[in-house]
Amino acid sequence: MRGLSGKAAIVTGSGNGIGAAIARRLAADGVKVIVADMNAERAANTVDEIAKAGCTAEPFAMDVRKREDAAAVVAKTVDAFGRLDILVANAGLMDREPFLEMTDDLWDRVIGTNLYGTFICAQAAARQMVKQGHGGRIVTVASNSGIFGGRGRAAYGASKAGIINLTQTMAIELAEHKILVNAVAPGPTRTRVNAGAEPSEYIRTRMPLARYGDPSEIAAVAAFLASDDASFVTGHVYAADGGFTISGMMDN
Repeated sequence: MRGLSGKAAIVTGSGNGIGAAIARRLAADGVKVIVADMNAERAANTVDEIAKAGCTAEPFAMDVRKREDAAAVVAKTVDAFGRLDILVANAGLMDREPFLEMTDDLWDRVIGTNLYGTFICAQAAARQMVKQGHGGRIVTVASNSGIFGGRGRAAYGASKAGIINLTQTMAIELAEHKILVNAVAPGPTRTRVNAGAEPSEYIRTRMPLARYGDPSEIAAVAAFLASDDASFVTGHVYAADGGFTISGMMDN
């Protein structure tokens, strides 16, 4: 992707799965990456993978729900790389709890991690980008669950819908600072949770591409949105979902 080499990025929730794939992709495109994750060991593993490929990354253990951690990861990036150009706010928590059984604790953890975490990390990053004065990119990670409802997605869907609205609001307010803000909305994606599992009947029969996406396919969209190739794109949600969104409501 154009304009990525030499940039500095934070990718939250990048110890595994989609986040790790995004960190690896950005690093391969020449970006210096802070691999931020609640699990320090997983963050270190991702950094090791990036280093073995001859690219640059450093680990950072953080809880995206804590303002002091959001400030600290920005400071770490500037200290390590001299600048911050890109934030990919990927950290998230999934739940499948039925609405009638949803507890306050689970609701707070999901909303806190997914929505509040995205808010405070984006705010800390944007303030640094404004201070630097040369713009930047913020890529949030939404979901097709934020576009329409589905069973067992009360907290998760609400958090992702909030991320979409937050993304659009940030795009409007940060445009004057040349900070572009967009979201990628993954559909069913192959991760360690479903490794080796066959796609469900729903995916096979109602999703146009009838398969799980690979994390690298989500990472490619995130890299595009972080690059100069997306220099006239802001406030949009890119569904990387194999056509899942156009297949209709999620009923399973």
